[in-house]
Amino acid sequence: MPPTILCLASYFKGGAFLEECKRLGCHTILITTQKLEQEAWPRHAIDEFFMLPFPNLARQPDVTYAIAYLMRERAIDRIVALDDYDIEIGAELREHFRLPGMGASQARFFRDKLAMRTRARQMGVPVPDFTAVFHYPTVSDYFARTPGPWLLKPRAEASAMGIKQIHHPDELWRTLDELGDRQSYFLLEKFLHGDVFHVDSVVWDGEVSFAAAHRYGLPPMTVYHGGGVFASSTVAHGSEIEHALLAANRQVIAAMGLARGVTHAEFIRATEDGQTYFLEIAARVGGAGIDQLVEYASNLNPWVEWARVIVADLREEPYTLPPLRHDYAGLIVSLARQEWPDTAGYNDAELVWRLHKRHHVGFIVASSDHARVQALVSDYASRVAYDFNASAPPLDRPPE
Repeated sequence: MPPTILCLASYFKGGAFLEECKRLGCHTILITTQKLEQEAWPRHAIDEFFMLPFPNLARQPDVTYAIAYLMRERAIDRIVALDDYDIEIGAELREHFRLPGMGASQARFFRDKLAMRTRARQMGVPVPDFTAVFHYPTVSDYFARTPGPWLLKPRAEASAMGIKQIHHPDELWRTLDELGDRQSYFLLEKFLHGDVFHVDSVVWDGEVSFAAAHRYGLPPMTVYHGGGVFASSTVAHGSEIEHALLAANRQVIAAMGLARGVTHAEFIRATEDGQTYFLEIAARVGGAGIDQLVEYASNLNPWVEWARVIVADLREEPYTLPPLRHDYAGLIVSLARQEWPDTAGYNDAELVWRLHKRHHVGFIVASSDHARVQALVSDYASRVAYDFNASAPPLDRPPE
């Protein structure tokens, strides 16, 4: 019998993962929500498609009941969470059904910002000075030793969602009063000025088999809260910053103990002291087109390799990387005022990908020339801001 892989998806993503699983001979099951039924899932690569009548897949015990019902007649070999918000429920299900993969305790290192920072600091990884907000005298001591401004961050939201900048201790106490019983689900962290980077990796047997480092044009929090154009581009190969990022990334992945899979980690090079600090890590593929960005620079698609890693582990076979390139790519994405933006005027030879999505505009440029990619990203970001850019109010929580 072919191996059976059950995928959880509270958001529309992971089509390339499902297609690669099918190509490798797996029986694929997708569990998603009713609101995503009409999305352009790769139906040809999905053997069984189930929709649950919940806004997300974290509703318990209903999700466990649903999976247990399926398992009465199906031997499920692996459970894969395709989205950040499904990491913890996926881990709970593996624990409940005694399936291989990341369990509930380890999943905290990839979802809970307090857990991952605490673990990183314990293992000697530099992190911005932070504190939990459980014990008020400890928070007061933190204010006394750590100059502001500070960030109040939800421990389990994705990206920059729900982050609030705090300029004075009185602001924090008022905000905590407003949060009430939810305040323990936040942490307080020193705000650092600097360039923000992401490193996207493939991990096999506890070792980083592949990693690609990119720099955001604007910090994601700036784009999320203040609007603007999202951009990211490959850092110069062999540069000091690439070396520092890849070393820090290996250190973080070792600290979190991931055996196999993919990761998306974020770091900041602080302007004040020039040091590279760890911000967060997720056991998933980067969003907003980052998978395509990595592929056009390196010839490696993180979704495809994630599937290959899981199937190789399942079959007890070795995992090998595909042939790699060491080129450069740049990604530009923005909300658009127009329903279907006309991007015909963007036609450089290096343009290799266009985003086709209502009220969005996006491009990827690629070249073997780092300077050319940097110039195009800068040019396109400015033009997109003028031609198309729109903004939406930031959300504190994902929509139901």
